[in-house]
Amino acid sequence: MSTSDSQHDLIAALERREEELDRAQDRVEEYGEDELTTLAEAYQAFYEVLDIYQDQVTGDDGDIQTIVEFQGEVDRVMGKVSEDMLHADIFEECDEYLRQKWFSDADFEHVYDLLDPAATLVERLDERDEALEAYREARRDVRTRLQECETEIDDLERLADLSEADLDAPIERLEEPISEYNDAVEEAFREFKRSASAREVVTFLDQMEQYPLVEFMSPPPDVVEYIESNPPGNEPIATILDYADYSRSKLEHYVDEPNKLKHAIEGHRAYLETLDGGPLKVSWPPPTAEQLRYRCQELTAAVNRIDADVVELLRTVQALPRETEYERLQRSAVVRQELSADEREQLQSRPIEEDLAELREERERLSAALENYADR
Repeated sequence: MSTSDSQHDLIAALERREEELDRAQDRVEEYGEDELTTLAEAYQAFYEVLDIYQDQVTGDDGDIQTIVEFQGEVDRVMGKVSEDMLHADIFEECDEYLRQKWFSDADFEHVYDLLDPAATLVERLDERDEALEAYREARRDVRTRLQECETEIDDLERLADLSEADLDAPIERLEEPISEYNDAVEEAFREFKRSASAREVVTFLDQMEQYPLVEFMSPPPDVVEYIESNPPGNEPIATILDYADYSRSKLEHYVDEPNKLKHAIEGHRAYLETLDGGPLKVSWPPPTAEQLRYRCQELTAAVNRIDADVVELLRTVQALPRETEYERLQRSAVVRQELSADEREQLQSRPIEEDLAELREERERLSAALENYADR
């Protein structure tokens, strides 16, 4: 089924449900909502009494005490039946008929038959409520399709925007220097973490708080406190992690307070082991020229603290917007990264504007339907 057929079916269903609801509402208004509601309450109460007592007062199960109780419940219901209520005469006839000493199932069937005209009118309320729910469901279907339509339009507009990029642009002009820098800074941080003292690493991470674009996760406070205040902080992180693996008796030969080290380090092993130079890398696809400028400024200050030689590679990356068609190349890199295989095929198989035009027209029709068929 095509999109066009689908939207027409939904709108046609909504129109049909409104007509059904209007007819059902007219049938209610023929007698009046309040009048039918009053009748429904009396009918339901009378029917419940019949249903509760039928087995108790018919046949061999009937006894005078239960019958008196039953007739008292009928009187209670009749006390709520006013003379001007719809079909009040039917309830009076039922009440009169039930003033007898003994009952059979046939007696109850006769009363049910007497109540049929009231039941028929009460059904008008049920039919109206069912029609109202069907109308609301049809309206929800239209609204759901409208939301889907909005999402599809957003996706296609994004795709149309991406389709303007030059997918054949030589993005390696950006990729190679960024990759070279990323590999170098990753190795530089690995060496820094391997050879520097844990205290130096913690100091470095503390300094990175000044650079919001260099997003290292802050070390746990108890790790910082231990490393800054105890002699093992002068050892590399790998050595401290080895210490944490030692038994307490063995650890006593290396540190003064084994329990203190284990308490501070063991619970945060994953953080210390996975700490790497990822936050110092330049993302791929690369950011916009302006974003790259700000990031390189902060990265220069950060990387200079661990390996000044790597900063030269970073300067090459920082110069890319000046020395290349950066905007064109960056756009191409982003699009190649974002486009799925299906989206690439979609771009090649049919002009997106045709699909967008159909969806926008469908959106207008669905929106108009929701306005024309109001919530009820």
